[in-house]
Amino acid sequence: MELEVRHLRALCAIADTGSLHRAARQLGVAQPSLSTQLRRIEQELGGALFTRERTGCRPTPLGRVVLGRARPLVAEMRALVAEARTAAAVAGPQVRIGSTASRALAGWLRRLRARNQEPVLQMDVSPNALLRMLADGQLDVAFVHEVEGSPLRIPDGLRLRVLMEREPQFVSLPSDHPAAAKSEVSLRDLADDRWMVDPTVDGEWDAVQRMFRAAGVNPRVLHGDYYTADALIATGEVVAVCQPTHADSPTMAVRRIHGDPLGVRLLLAARTQEELDSVFPELEEAYEEVALQAPGYREWLERAGV
Repeated sequence: MELEVRHLRALCAIADTGSLHRAARQLGVAQPSLSTQLRRIEQELGGALFTRERTGCRPTPLGRVVLGRARPLVAEMRALVAEARTAAAVAGPQVRIGSTASRALAGWLRRLRARNQEPVLQMDVSPNALLRMLADGQLDVAFVHEVEGSPLRIPDGLRLRVLMEREPQFVSLPSDHPAAAKSEVSLRDLADDRWMVDPTVDGEWDAVQRMFRAAGVNPRVLHGDYYTADALIATGEVVAVCQPTHADSPTMAVRRIHGDPLGVRLLLAARTQEELDSVFPELEEAYEEVALQAPGYREWLERAGV
């Protein structure tokens, strides 16, 4: 089972109401259905999220960690829905954007709206899927990443513009991990850890395996999406490759990998040069903004002279 926003919303409702019965009523579902859903979520995350007491449900330590990550995501999704509904009611020109995950997205969309363009966002973990949608006319532009060593299948007729020729990938690890005390970690420092990789991301599984082989390490690897990885990193269960713009948190540290063994190329694609040029400057500004907010990546960019 993959965690979805509705699962996070259910966890928040249980925590806020302190009761499965009241949470079910708030969510408009039957209590047995909510109880079953909670058990499946706990099985996916590997531990109990709530203790069931006579006075109600209380979050466990794992539950508090997951809720700390879930609440902002639920709030962001609520804001996204509100913004989308507002955009749908606006008569201004819309631009259909496809994108893989990026911290630059929020700033990019904000800048486009400031220019009276209304972005309609389509997210997907697969860059190749987004490029096919773009070629089929379902999108106007697509912001994608190409994992080093795994070239994208770019349909004929698309125009490309490179945002970053090579963005180094960093690693996210628990903040109390011994390697978190360093600004740069070696893969050998993490050889005994469990790594989490999302195999649905085009090229990521193969690239991570190549990185391990080149370093002469063979860690245990689990499959999971980004949200699951973040939750398990916070509890000390796994480490994971991440974007260098990823932010530190009280439970998670983001560090450069020694030698920068893994990189991606960031691309904006469109069917015409005009469509590319109409949105690229705002994307470039948004990316620079989040890059400068990440201390480790800012230092890397300064050293690289980018």
